[in-house]
Amino acid sequence: MKILVSGGGTGGHIYPALAFIKEVKKHHPNAEFLYIGTKNGLESSIVQRTGGIPFKAIEITGFKRSLSFDNVKTIMRFLRGTSVSKKYIKDFQPDVVLGTGGYVCGPVVYAAAKLKVPTIIHEQNSVPGLTNKFLSKYVDKVALCFEEAGEFFPKNKSILTGNPRASEVMGHDGKEGRESLNLDPTKKVVLIVGGSRGAKPINDAFLDVLPEVTKKEYQVLYVTGEVHYDKVVKEVNKLSNPSNVIIKPFIYNMPQVLAGIDLIVARAGATTLAEITALGIPSILIPSPYVTNNHQEKNARSLGDKGASIVRLEKEFSGNVLLKDIDHVLLNEDILKDMKLASKKLGIPDAAQKLYQLMDQLIKQRT
Repeated sequence: MKILVSGGGTGGHIYPALAFIKEVKKHHPNAEFLYIGTKNGLESSIVQRTGGIPFKAIEITGFKRSLSFDNVKTIMRFLRGTSVSKKYIKDFQPDVVLGTGGYVCGPVVYAAAKLKVPTIIHEQNSVPGLTNKFLSKYVDKVALCFEEAGEFFPKNKSILTGNPRASEVMGHDGKEGRESLNLDPTKKVVLIVGGSRGAKPINDAFLDVLPEVTKKEYQVLYVTGEVHYDKVVKEVNKLSNPSNVIIKPFIYNMPQVLAGIDLIVARAGATTLAEITALGIPSILIPSPYVTNNHQEKNARSLGDKGASIVRLEKEFSGNVLLKDIDHVLLNEDILKDMKLASKKLGIPDAAQKLYQLMDQLIKQRT
């Protein structure tokens, strides 16, 4: 079996692709893979660092939403990228091509469709970007993570599979995650995280109420991001380093840690939501307003509308709001239980298996 995968730009496009590859290897240990990305994108370093996955690059940029001469250059890059992708595809001879998002998928998946190779695109968000909207006209199947995204794609092609990353957080022992950070096993834990680089509004809100946080019975695990770490640690040290507040710049064993927490405060990226719903973790979500199509707010609303999350827009967010919301969830057992159940109902823990099955069915239909 030969599988070509493409996805890039952000970890939200790359990590689901790698999770899918991992799932395929469980069923076909001898399967061959080719990953097509961009030379300067995150995918170049991330994919090649995993080892064992051949990587090829094309040059591509995204369309600007306003009239711009740059769009003419993008069209030319798309045409060249399609031509190069066709060469890669003819050389590799894949049984199926999967695109997990990002500009690079445009020419790669389009080229595959034109060469009559079975194609799937995977849409992580509740509102798709321009690339997947365009590709949906040509591909065989569209794999969705949110039911809400279905309205943007042909119904006869769309199927809800979930995000393969969700499968990777399953099966971990919460005790192991807590012990790795010296968390008290008898107290509830709220994880506050703003992404790999942190989020200044969340950072500022936390620091505003830090003296009150130190008085709480629950524990706060705050992942600051490298940029904000020194500032936050300095403020915590002023309060004699309280035992219920643990500050980390980054967490490398996040799947294990997630299994041991009771509540999360975070942005509303698709991968994060897939992971927490798979585990049934209640959330307080502060969607980033700086993303295309405001998709994070729409992602968050899909949880908030079903009782799995409290959604706070950045413009209405503050330290007092943060502390009030955490208390509301962690200090009320009935609310905590109901939110856990609501989150769990939205989760698709076997997402990687579902995407694999969709691929397998598509290949069999073509043979």
